[in-house]
Amino acid sequence: MVHIADEWDQLLRANAAGYAEVALATTAQEFPNDTHHLMTGPDDVPGRPRERTPAFFGSFDWHSCVEMHWMLVRLLRVAGEVVPQQEIRDVLNGRLTEENLRTEALFIAQPGYRGRQRPYGWGWALALAHETAGWDDEDGRRWAANLAPLAESVTRNFLDWLPKATYPTRYGIHSNSAFGLSRAWPFATERARAGDSELLDAITAAAHRWYGDDTDYPGGWEPSGADFLSPALVEAELMAHLLPKGRFGDWLGEFLPGIVDRRPAALFEPAVVSDASDGHIAHLHGLNASRAWAWRRIAQELPAGDPRVAVALDAARTHADAALPHVAGDDYMVEHWLACYAVLLLS
Repeated sequence: MVHIADEWDQLLRANAAGYAEVALATTAQEFPNDTHHLMTGPDDVPGRPRERTPAFFGSFDWHSCVEMHWMLVRLLRVAGEVVPQQEIRDVLNGRLTEENLRTEALFIAQPGYRGRQRPYGWGWALALAHETAGWDDEDGRRWAANLAPLAESVTRNFLDWLPKATYPTRYGIHSNSAFGLSRAWPFATERARAGDSELLDAITAAAHRWYGDDTDYPGGWEPSGADFLSPALVEAELMAHLLPKGRFGDWLGEFLPGIVDRRPAALFEPAVVSDASDGHIAHLHGLNASRAWAWRRIAQELPAGDPRVAVALDAARTHADAALPHVAGDDYMVEHWLACYAVLLLS
């Protein structure tokens, strides 16, 4: 397994500088912007993106900008010697200010906006907060402190939503319940270690309620035309957080019983992207990247010697080969977010 981890790390280091340049460019690009606004009256119109959300105004939409900021922090932490470190720090110091993030915290707490980001943008916001927390770095400590109000707003959003969410959302785009909870999981875990387990308890209860008894998942129906997540694989990845290795292996055997035989075939075959300039079709590049990440995570969480490990790692490589060439130099509908999934996979 060590040589396989080295293989991913080498890919990251070979491409990290290019990924960083993509993120630095797209997060600074205010337009085009996919602005969603709930009008409450004839004079209630949205302002410019950088006025509404002064930290996360670029990358086409709020959640993409948040996740690309996560990526920049992640690259500083795991590949700082091969990325334009000072440029990244200068940009983040200008964006992740106390004032900007107070505005972001108010923004995400408003009902008209928070529903649009539930749970995808919420999960990435908590992933960003977690990435800065616990990092022995002067800038990182300041960013973590500044992100605290946003993290609190998002935590309250989760705690308000999860107890009344009777059913999960299972399709492979932003509203997918499993992926949003998975992105929030590390933050919730650290919060519980610090003495506040309310968010972790809510996530755990919802995940068991929604997914604990799932069997024979119809993965052969994937993908849908705008998926950037595999509903089957992100559910399995989330359950890998909740269950010990032995129990997870048993649950996975009931959930996707054909993995050793590479069934259903649809989960092992990369999606075909016919038009990267079409924002919805372009999502399928993300499906390939996120499947690679999910297969890698599943392999990590299975017991040593489990025959599904080799199959999962091979599927991860196959999907990575399909996705990674499109991270940089493709249409903006791909570039404004795909690098984040490459770094999620490789790091």
